[in-house]
Amino acid sequence: ISELRTCGNPKLGIFDQICDQCFCCLLKLLKYTANDISGCFFRQDVAYQMRTKTKEECEGHYMKNFINNPLFSSTLLNLRQMEDHLSRTADTAIPFKPTDDPPRPSFDSQLSRDMAGYMPARADFMEEFDNYAEWDLKDIDFVDDDSDILHALKVAVVDIYHSRLKERQRRKKIIRDHGLINLRKFQILERRYPKEVQDLYDVMRRFARVVGPIEHDKFIESHTLEFELRREIRRLQEYRREGIQSFCGAKVYERVKRMREDERRKRNMLCDILQYIHDSRACQQWLHKQAAIDAGITPVVTTITTSGRRSAPPLNLTGLPGTEKLNEREKELCQVVRLVPGAYLEYKQALLNECRRQGGLRLAQARSLIKIDVNKTRKIYDFLIKEGYINKA
Repeated sequence: ISELRTCGNPKLGIFDQICDQCFCCLLKLLKYTANDISGCFFRQDVAYQMRTKTKEECEGHYMKNFINNPLFSSTLLNLRQMEDHLSRTADTAIPFKPTDDPPRPSFDSQLSRDMAGYMPARADFMEEFDNYAEWDLKDIDFVDDDSDILHALKVAVVDIYHSRLKERQRRKKIIRDHGLINLRKFQILERRYPKEVQDLYDVMRRFARVVGPIEHDKFIESHTLEFELRREIRRLQEYRREGIQSFCGAKVYERVKRMREDERRKRNMLCDILQYIHDSRACQQWLHKQAAIDAGITPVVTTITTSGRRSAPPLNLTGLPGTEKLNEREKELCQVVRLVPGAYLEYKQALLNECRRQGGLRLAQARSLIKIDVNKTRKIYDFLIKEGYINKA
């Protein structure tokens, strides 16, 4: 009751503009009294505490705002449900599980070396950048009888050491802000972009530390959305050129288009097998590969040769640098040609630059640019022509 008396000024007209605090006080008053609302004690006590209202007005206000008010009833029900839920979940233990971000590899493992000796428990590296910077200070000792030149020289050495520490912290901040500790997660995020956006990502990566990680991610995401929007516009324009006016018709068109492309590839199978017709072993390999493709199974990459010499096994790309930047067809090419992904990407970029500079590229020019086996050069050249990366001069 004392809380009801001190919750506000009685002259403010509590029945005209009642506050939340007064509602709480009235509820406490109901909690403390055991008499019925029609009892004389309740009406007289509330009227005595309020001083400005009679007991009939107090009873009428309570009946209007608490008993006959559906909003208050639903609110009270929600509060009771929330209290029951909290009472049930208050003693529930919070489940904890180990996290893989950042990963915690074993000491002296390949993943630990890839993470530059990062120790997640200490959030620090086993070997710092400029790790021997402290060696320049180990023999410095400031004494009172030093000359001014020697004292200034020692101070300069300390200043240089501080600048090297700042560079060390700057590099750590870049790694932390851009999330470069978990390299595998970083590579997975890169691969989710289309090939065109990945090329832009590789070019703009060097500017990431200038604009900041958030601004860089916004820039890449905006270009990804622009690329998807342009691709969708081209798809809708294709539908319009073909006279399609509904999405149901577009689904039928896409299905028929895929069937037509499959039929076109099957027509070219005769031309493909003619070059292996005189070699039964190579012909058998080609037939097994086509049977696996028709059955929906990814065929094992094999090298088809037309000579009696035993072919080399396909190159295993597992763990090789740059493998994650290749699509499936490029991986198959590198396996067949036995070319590491890093070298293939370097040769591909050189051919692309030369093709852009001259407006086209001939096989002889490609062989002059790439100093490897001419047969491998031809396969790379034919592959880039087929995929549309370059065009013939």
